[in-house]
Amino acid sequence: MQRWLADIPQGRLGQPDDVAGVVLFLCSDAAAYLTGQAINVDGGKVML
Repeated sequence: MQRWLADIPQGRLGQPDDVAGVVLFLCSDAAAYLTGQAINVDGGKVML
């Protein structure tokens, strides 16, 4: 587990609230102009 966490820049596993925040944003007017995106909720792991 420690080795896996070391590969996540934020240093922690994701929580349901991390995903919920993105869902709330996507359902809001603030995301009205957003199209065709892949949003990775992974603490920065995909950037490595």
